Amino acid sequence: MYRRHFLATAAGLPVLLGQPPQDQVEWLCPMDKDVRSAKPGVCPRCGMKLVPGIPEPVEYRLLLDITPSAWKPGQPVRMRFEIRDPHTNQRVTKLQVIHEKLFHLFIVSGDLTFFAHEHPEPQPDGTLLFETVLPKAGFYRILGDFYPEGGTPQLAVLSILSAGSGQISFATPRLAAQTSPQSATNLKVALRTEPAAPIAGLKTMLFFELEPGNGLEPYLGAWGHMLVASADLIDLIHTHPFLASGGPNLQFNVVFPRPGMHRLWVQFQRLGVVNTAVFTVPVRGL
Repeated sequence: MYRRHFLATAAGLPVLLGQPPQDQVEWLCPMDKDVRSAKPGVCPRCGMKLVPGIPEPVEYRLLLDITPSAWKPGQPVRMRFEIRDPHTNQRVTKLQVIHEKLFHLFIVSGDLTFFAHEHPEPQPDGTLLFETVLPKAGFYRILGDFYPEGGTPQLAVLSILSAGSGQISFATPRLAAQTSPQSATNLKVALRTEPAAPIAGLKTMLFFELEPGNGLEPYLGAWGHMLVASADLIDLIHTHPFLASGGPNLQFNVVFPRPGMHRLWVQFQRLGVVNTAVFTVPVRGL
């Protein structure tokens, strides 16, 4: 299950023939569908342009060609991504900008000790290219976040294995709760949740306090970014602040779909430096 709570900046979709006049259309945000307006504008939560109706969600295919195919940790690897239209099976060459980028790439190792938030470069043929070095052998989850023109926002997941992974354990890692304040590069991040013991299926409010509180800057069009992953890497959520004003206090809202341990990577920018803090939150059932 791969969920998005908040997407970002995209151009509006055209009004189709046969629709009512604009003054009778309800305008809404493609990411935050609870944000609605009687007139055109932008979403006050994410800054995305409101559109007069959103297409029904359809899943697009994300393909990955990795070179070398039998890659090893510590060596350069090249990832080439291709997006396919589910109706025509043709390569998608036009993407909407979301949070200043055409494609957001998240890479998480199977043991949840490695995390990366990157942005592949678009190529003339419509593919997207990213080169990196992965630090350890085994299993990685790849999450692509993109918005095909004329479609709906997408979260697509893939998995890759290093060469020689036959001896690697694929058991769900045993995580211990970690909710105490964390020190990042030039920022200390404290977390408080309401309820204090999050419950699966119900809204959890996550309140972050940043110290120092000065010098904070938007990062990729938002005051913060967060990836939430269940310990087994089945449930993935990419979300942004529900409330933020550029000050040291921010609120994210998350609905954890299942009980169990969840790892949170939260990113904030201060004085030109992107800080990543890591928390592990236990979630209980009703």
